[in-house]
Amino acid sequence: MSHINFLLSQFESDPNKIALVQKSSRLTFGELHQGVMQQIQWLKDSEVRCGDAVILLGDYSAQSVSIFLALIEIGCILIPLTPGVYDSLTQSLDEVAPRWRIDATNRVTTITRMSEKVPTPDLYLTLYERQTPGLVMFTSGSSGNPKAVVHDLSKLLEKFRTPRPAMITLNFLLFDHWGGLNTLLHALSNLCLIVFPDRRTPESVCELIAQHRIELLPATPSFLNLLLISKAHLRHDLTSLKVISYGAEPMPASTLSGMRKAFPNVELRQTYGMIELGVLRAKTRTVDSLWVKVGGEGYQLRVVDGILQIKAESAMLGYINAPSPFTSDGYLITGDLVEQDGEWLRILGRQSDLINVGGQKVYPSEVEAVLLEQKIIVDAVVYGEDHPLTGKIVCADIVLSEGLEEASSRKEIVRWCRQYLQSYMVPIKIRFVFGTLQSKRLKRIRTRQIQTSSEN
Repeated sequence: MSHINFLLSQFESDPNKIALVQKSSRLTFGELHQGVMQQIQWLKDSEVRCGDAVILLGDYSAQSVSIFLALIEIGCILIPLTPGVYDSLTQSLDEVAPRWRIDATNRVTTITRMSEKVPTPDLYLTLYERQTPGLVMFTSGSSGNPKAVVHDLSKLLEKFRTPRPAMITLNFLLFDHWGGLNTLLHALSNLCLIVFPDRRTPESVCELIAQHRIELLPATPSFLNLLLISKAHLRHDLTSLKVISYGAEPMPASTLSGMRKAFPNVELRQTYGMIELGVLRAKTRTVDSLWVKVGGEGYQLRVVDGILQIKAESAMLGYINAPSPFTSDGYLITGDLVEQDGEWLRILGRQSDLINVGGQKVYPSEVEAVLLEQKIIVDAVVYGEDHPLTGKIVCADIVLSEGLEEASSRKEIVRWCRQYLQSYMVPIKIRFVFGTLQSKRLKRIRTRQIQTSSEN
């Protein structure tokens, strides 16, 4: 039984077309097909078998993509990890019972048999019975030990059998995020040229867009804010861009407005998804709106007590190391707090991120949106800290514009917040930091991933 025959058939249909680009290296779809077949033979010679759980350590490259597809075809349970995430996972790695570790980070790929420290997880047995490949991904662990999500990968692959518009794509999101893999599989299934970045800085990304005439840029709001601040888009020809899709965190209205002005001829497309569910098709109410309609075939949505619940054919089998988040009738409790206007939703943030100040609810994204409207602020992340009287207080890490004095800026920021926020929402503790806050915001937000894709 072939799990990726639909992909291999596509590769064979146009073997001379360029599939992957990284630095000066180019790989055609015909070469990719040959590479996958070679990796299948290598894995079988190494005694990797259907149902084996395999850590694939690496980032996007021709080698890692070939191995990734070969593992799917064999019917393995894939655990893709970037080196940084791999190093941060200790106990969690033992819990997912890997049988093999493949290291594709160097020129020579190595494979190592892992010692079997724990029994086979029960969720793997479902995959064995179905004879289908699996996918294990980890949540961020921002509120405790990372949760290990187990998918029947055949369910996630199903949507890629339907042809979609082909666009030259920059694979911005990471190898161990479903958003990045979703972009990769969409591009491969539609014979799109896909470009792998070595660095994800505004300058580097803009250089790649100009060089390869990129049409689709999936990104995060934090990155798009950095792009606007850096003005890198003014130093490069980005006229090839057709779509910028954004996800992985709530989009501040100021950033959306800035992107509209900077890219008036580009479609800005909000997307929604979760590690636990996959990517849902999304439609924004208007071009400058944060309201979105999500769902499509195979998804059912409802809002219970302000929290979004979703039932999906592509939903995960469950967590290896955490209680089930499903209701008795099969809806996944997303933990996303939303406002609802008929079929339209506005994502307010994670329930776990909510700051309870003396019984008053504060959404970090709402405070961040106000802060980012202040011209002296480059970036901001809002979070809660324990307080003996109010339970929590609102805190903010802020990156100031260059050359500003902190004491006077602090007073100006408090004055600004008092003008636009309720008193209990005004940050009590303000800390000035340097650099970028993107990683802090992603760390705070993710169990959920609002994913990026090229779908409507």
